[in-house]
Amino acid sequence: MLNKMKPHEKFFNEMTSEGGPRSPYGIYDAWFAGQNNERLAQKAAEAEAFFRRSGITFNVYGQADAEERLIPFDLVPRILAEREWTKLAKGIEQRVIAINAFLHDIYNRQEILRAGVIPTKLIAQNDAFLPQMIDFSPPSDVYTHIVGTDVVRTGEDDFFVLEDNARTPSGVSYMLENRETMLQMFPELFSMIKVQPVSDYPKNLRRSLEASAPASCEGRPCVVVLTPGIHNSAYYEHSFLADQMGVELVEGHDLRVVDGHIAMRTTKGYKVIDVIYRRVDDEYLDPLTFNPNSMLGVPGIMDVYRAGNITIANAPGTGVADDKAIYSYMPDIVKFYTGEKPILKNVQTFRCGEADSLKYVLDNLADLVVKEVHGSGGYGMLVGPAATKKEIAAFAEKLKARPANYIAQPTLALSTVPIFTESGLAPRHVDLRPFALMSSKGVNITPGGLTRVALEEGSLVVNSSQGGGTKDTWVLED
Repeated sequence: MLNKMKPHEKFFNEMTSEGGPRSPYGIYDAWFAGQNNERLAQKAAEAEAFFRRSGITFNVYGQADAEERLIPFDLVPRILAEREWTKLAKGIEQRVIAINAFLHDIYNRQEILRAGVIPTKLIAQNDAFLPQMIDFSPPSDVYTHIVGTDVVRTGEDDFFVLEDNARTPSGVSYMLENRETMLQMFPELFSMIKVQPVSDYPKNLRRSLEASAPASCEGRPCVVVLTPGIHNSAYYEHSFLADQMGVELVEGHDLRVVDGHIAMRTTKGYKVIDVIYRRVDDEYLDPLTFNPNSMLGVPGIMDVYRAGNITIANAPGTGVADDKAIYSYMPDIVKFYTGEKPILKNVQTFRCGEADSLKYVLDNLADLVVKEVHGSGGYGMLVGPAATKKEIAAFAEKLKARPANYIAQPTLALSTVPIFTESGLAPRHVDLRPFALMSSKGVNITPGGLTRVALEEGSLVVNSSQGGGTKDTWVLED
C-alpha cells in the first residue's frame, strides 16, 4: 500500500505524507491496496511488450551499443490536483509568451539589450543566434509554436523551471502512448478517477500549425513534418505525430523550391506546402544558408521563408531561448515583456563566465550541478554530490578552460514518486515536461505532460539517454 511507504525526511513525496496518502492519491491508494503484486508485475511486462511491438524506441548517440532501446515505463502514475496544475499552467503560459516576445525583440528592435537587462555579448556571441533572422518576423510573430518546459518540484507548492526547450522539444509521443497504455491496462481506474484527457494533443497541434500559416495561404493549409530520417533518435516521434495529425512525414529530398514556394513530391507531381513542423536542427535546415554539407534540409528554404511563403515551426533561431545562460535571466525577461512577476521560479544559477561566479563554483563543485549552456539530454554535465574526487578534478579543468560554456546550480531536493519494483514500491526522483502550443489564437497547454523518472536509486538524472524512464501524468478534474 502507498500509505505504508514512509516518506523520506529530505525529499517531498508526492504520493505520501506522514498521515497517509496525499489528497490527489486517495482513490488510487485504496485501489492499489487491493491489487496483487503478481498481477501488477504481469501488467508491467505487458506494457513493455506493447511498447516493443509499437516500435516506441529511441537511439543513443556516441555509444558502441547504440542500438534502438525502449524507454522504461513505470505503471504507477503521477497525479496532480487541478489546483496544482492551474498554477503550473498559468506560469508556463506566462513564460512561453515572454520567450516568444524575447525572440521577436532580439531579432528586431533589441530593446532588452538597449535597456541593459541582458548583456549584448550573450546574444552576439551565442551560437544559436542566427543573423539571417534579423529584421524578419515569422507569420503572426510566432517563433515558439511548440515549447516543452522542464519543471521540478521540491515541496507542496514549490515548483521550479529547470530549463526551457524551444528548439525542437521532444517527448510528447511518450506522453500520449503512456496514457494509451494505462487506459488499456487499467480501464477501471479511469472510471473511478476523473483524469483530464491528453488525447486531443495531435488535433490541437495541427490546428495550431494551421493557424500559423503564411498570409498568402489560400484554403486549408498543407502541413508536413520534416524529419532527418530513420536514424534520428526521435524518429519514432516524428512518424507518430505525422500519423496522428494526418499529415505527410517528409525528408529533405522530398521537398524543393517551386515558383517561390516549398513543394513536396507526390505521385501526381509537386504540391505546395504551407507549414513545416521541422525536427531538423537549424544548422542542417538549408545548405545554401547554413551547413553546405547538409543532406537533411532543403536548399533555398530560408529565402522562401523570409519571403513569407512558408511557416517553419519552430522558427529558426529559437535555440537562443534554450541557452542556459539566457535562462538565468528569465525572471528579468518575464518582467520586461509582461510587466508581471514570474509565477514560476527559476533555480538559482551561477554564470561561470563571470569571475566571481567561477571562483564560487570551483570552490563548491562537490555540491553543485554544472551544465553546458547549450547542453541537452543529460550529457556534458557534472552532478557534484554523485561525482568522485577524480571526476570533480577533471571537470574543474574543463571549467577553467571554457568557463563561459557552463552554468552551475545548487543540487535541488527533487520530489519523489514511487515506482513499481519486484520488491514493492520505491521512491524515485522525477521531473515534468508539459507541452505548450502557441499560435495567433493564443497558448494551449496539454493538462499533464511527460513525467520522467530516475529509475536508479538516489539518481537525479531523469533523461532517457542516461537510464531514466517515464510515467503517465494525471491531472484531476475537481
